Amino acid sequence: MIILKTDKELSIMRESNRIVAIVLSEINDMIRPGVSTYELDKFAEERILGLNAVPGFKGYGWGDRRFPATLCTSVNDQVVHGIPSRDVILKDGDIIGIDVGTIYKGFYGDGAYTYAVGSVSDETKHLMDTCEKALYKGISAAREGNRVSDISNAIDKFVRSEKFEIVRDLTGHGIGRDLHEDPQVINYNNGVKGKKLSRNMTIAIEPMITNGDFQVKTLGDDWTVVTADGSLSAHYEHTIAISDNGPEILTKV
Repeated sequence: MIILKTDKELSIMRESNRIVAIVLSEINDMIRPGVSTYELDKFAEERILGLNAVPGFKGYGWGDRRFPATLCTSVNDQVVHGIPSRDVILKDGDIIGIDVGTIYKGFYGDGAYTYAVGSVSDETKHLMDTCEKALYKGISAAREGNRVSDISNAIDKFVRSEKFEIVRDLTGHGIGRDLHEDPQVINYNNGVKGKKLSRNMTIAIEPMITNGDFQVKTLGDDWTVVTADGSLSAHYEHTIAISDNGPEILTKV
């Protein structure tokens, strides 16, 4: 069931997602060789708490499967859900996708950005640029009266034009009081007409692409998703609201 938000709920979600955007912006200054993903996670948790929210990912899950950290820190071939660690030290030439979740007054915020560590190759820059541009292609299609599949198709068309692959096993999603709500927002054209987009829908759009094959696997920690062939992956995400004036990006400062 798709849950439309009230105007009051949207105002709360603007703040929850603004906090996500602040963390993603400020963490940029910390991305450099020699920094551990644990340090990034510690900073993010303290910053989120200082902004009167709580981490949205820490403890998220079901049964005994609970995510143990504030950030998802996914390095190189890690697509999503990488677990921060003192043992993971960033090196020159790495890329790292950082996914941030918050809860503010009962509503989630969610956003992600891929950062270059030091100097990266032109091919890696192209991968990152393509993924970020694909996100905005998807956002541009997120208009009242369009369908979720219009978002998917816009992302698919652009990524394929740049000769990269799209991860198919992971998707965007509705968001609100729950981190994952309806509708599912896939990032490729599966030939199915999606659900209609309506005013005050809130969705997280998040293309994940690779410079190799689209297939992925999950590591033994039950969280970290990596490319099956070891290729690099990029991930960008914004939470948006469908408004009368088109898509409103909520994950902004």
